[in-house]
Amino acid sequence: MVTDHRTGSTTSTPPSDAAVGLTVFAAITMIMVGVFQAIQGIVALFNDTFYVVGEKWTFSFDVTTWGWIHLLVGILLVTAGSFLLQGSLWARVVGVGVVAVSALLNFMWLPYYPLWGILIIALDVFVIWALTAHGRDITNV
Repeated sequence: MVTDHRTGSTTSTPPSDAAVGLTVFAAITMIMVGVFQAIQGIVALFNDTFYVVGEKWTFSFDVTTWGWIHLLVGILLVTAGSFLLQGSLWARVVGVGVVAVSALLNFMWLPYYPLWGILIIALDVFVIWALTAHGRDITNV
């Protein structure tokens, strides 16, 4: 919004197409990462032997516990991403928080599935950047 101080009128400036595109892409990426994490959690719940633990790290939990954690974070990511596509401001704020938790959890998940954890962390960093740098523009559409 731009305010003309001489006349007191406000005019709405159109959002940048690139910013809106990046934010929509970030929302879709959030939904995809959430679905992937939910699937990862379901696999850990139903097949404890699928994930093989290499070295013991400080963050070692039971695989079933990790399954529940990934399933819950995945559901939160899908929900926030869906509401973000609808232009909800709270979904942007919650999305940044949940994606940051997702990145932290996947860092702790590295001993179980290192390449997948690094890929999800990279996607999470991109989503955080897109939501904080350009997230406001999607609410104006």
